[in-house]
Amino acid sequence: MRYLFLRLQHFKQELCTEKILLLTGSSKAASLHWTGERAVSVLLLGLLPAAYLYPGPAMDYSLAAALTLHGHWGLGQVITDYVHGDTPIKLANTGLYVLSAVTFAGLCYFNYYDVGICKAVAMLWSL
Repeated sequence: MRYLFLRLQHFKQELCTEKILLLTGSSKAASLHWTGERAVSVLLLGLLPAAYLYPGPAMDYSLAAALTLHGHWGLGQVITDYVHGDTPIKLANTGLYVLSAVTFAGLCYFNYYDVGICKAVAMLWSL
């Protein structure tokens, strides 16, 4: 019972700390970040059909950048929601940056040395 009480007290303390950080943080920066996330999502809605209709290197690299950024921000929110504690958050964020960099580099490599994202998807659909 004592353990449960201590865990509850620790959780309450973390919640209050997060609330204080949220209230003292820059709401302008958060608003700009949220707007950027929505802009990339809307961009992807138009970019995917455009990539199908007009495949090419410019579209391949645009898709590589937009998909990587979209995935990075999405996984960043998962880390924000589910990873707690200073050290685990730092490790998770470092892993996320490494994953995003490797993803973007891999997609660029695929675009340059192979058929590209648009052509690869078209080849998969033709099977």
